[in-house]
Amino acid sequence: MEEPVTARVARGQALTDVGREDLELYGVGELNERIAALQAEIVRTRAELERKQSGRAAAEALFGSRTDQ
Repeated sequence: MEEPVTARVARGQALTDVGREDLELYGVGELNERIAALQAEIVRTRAELERKQSGRAAAEALFGSRTDQ
């Protein structure tokens, strides 16, 4: 028996889908929960951005930036 093939979700598609969701269907409590979840995702995303920027800065300090070439 073969496993069903699932389509791979494109990078960023989940965010696009969230932005298109009809908020009219949500109650006040649900909207507050949604805001809290989105704020937590912003914190997580900023932490990853800082980690990547630190790594890039460390690499540029070691190897020089690409604009130095």
